[in-house]
Formats: sequence, C-alpha cells, structure tokens
Amino acid sequence: MDDKVRPTKVLIRRHTLVTRLTHWVNVMAISLLLMSGLQIFNAHPALYWGETSTFADPWVSMSMREVDGVARGITIVGDYQFDTTGVLGWSGEEGMREQRGFPSWATIPSYRSLADGRMWHFFFAWLFVINGLVYWLWGLIGGHIRRDMLPTRAQLAPRHILHEIITHAQLKFPRGEKARAYNVIQKFTYLAVIVVLLPMMLATGLCMSPGFNATLPWLTDLFGGRQSSYSLCSMCSWSSCQASGTTCAR
Repeated sequence: MDDKVRPTKVLIRRHTLVTRLTHWVNVMAISLLLMSGLQIFNAHPALYWGETSTFADPWVSMSMREVDGVARGITIVGDYQFDTTGVLGWSGEEGMREQRGFPSWATIPSYRSLADGRMWHFFFAWLFVINGLVYWLWGLIGGHIRRDMLPTRAQLAPRHILHEIITHAQLKFPRGEKARAYNVIQKFTYLAVIVVLLPMMLATGLCMSPGFNATLPWLTDLFGGRQSSYSLCSMCSWSSCQASGTTCAR
C-alpha cells in the first residue's frame, strides 16, 4: 500500500517581533486602563452628556435601590432599567454585598480607593502612549502599515467589498494563499482601531484633565464638554478592549 502523502505545514510569520510585542503590551495596558478606570468610575457610578453632571438625569447609572423592601442593584442605560443585583450596583455574595458600581474583581485595585485607581490609570496611560508611538514608528519605518494595513486599489472596488461582506457573513473564510494577507474588512477594522478608536480614547481622556482643559479648551468643546468626553472615553475604552482581545486570535 502506498504511503499517504501528508500535507506540508507552512509557518507564516505575518508580523515582526516588535509588532507582536507592542500588540501584547497594548492588550495589557488597555486592560489595566479599563480596570483602573472602573475603579475611578465607582467613585461616582454614573455617566452624563454635556459640560456638567446633571445628577437627576444620567444616561448610565449603577446604584442600590429598595424594591419591595429588598436591596437590589439597579443599572440604568438610557430609558432601560436592569436588575443587576450581585454584579453591578449592589455586588458581592449574599449577606456580604456592598453598594458599588462594578464588583471588586473587575477593578484595580480591588479595594475602594479613588487615589490609587488614578495612579494605576495614569501609569498605564503613559505606557499606552509610549507603546503606541513605538508601534507607529516601527510600522511606518518597517513598512508594516503600508504593506499590511492599507487596502489596495483592487480591494477598494465596491464589488470586491460587497463580495467580502457576503462571504464573511456566510462564514466562508479565506484559505491557502488568500489567508496569508488581511482582507479588506480586516484592514478597515484595524485602521478604525489604530487611527480612530485608540486616539479618540486618549484625546477624550485628556479632556478630563483640568490642566489640559486650560491648555487646549477647544478640544473639550469639540467633544461636547467634560462629561461628554468622559462618556466617550468610557465607550472607546470598552470598544478598544474588545477589539484588542479579538485580534489576539488573529
């Protein structure tokens, strides 16, 4: 009996060592920025739009309320109200619960301390900025962004984009030679994260600094005020953390 021919495995190194290292440092920095940000959020677990806090009308809030004489954790998002007892608003095990926005296992530090949360947040904010600069410089000099991130003229054709959307929706993923490069949807997604989402997270975060407000007051106005900047920063943080986690498998 003839021996069966086994397919040859080909190892494809899509990214350089520097690109991989900066990616994983970014995952760590964003994750810890999020967790320390939740600690800061717990000092006043509510989000608003505009320049100032309208305490009677938050668009997001987490609190403990009495419902039929029983303490319940209530989370409000817009016009919707959810019972999140044990996790958000009123968290912890039965008999040991406390009133706080996010539970202790989701924050850094786990104990309640606005000052320590801010120190953790600022440290990893600097790490995020420095790591981002290294990524951009290396990507531009080494050609990673031009070679791997920018769509080609053929990929920008409307018919090609529509084809990629349909095949992706059908869970028909590329194989063989086509799998060696990012498709146009992946490129658009990566560019949206590194060009729009992450810079916006940084800019809206800076808008909450009184010193930065005094230096560039127009930037805070651009985002609709300090409270709007806080809301946008929170939304960008959640989105970027999810995006970073998703790209880990790619």
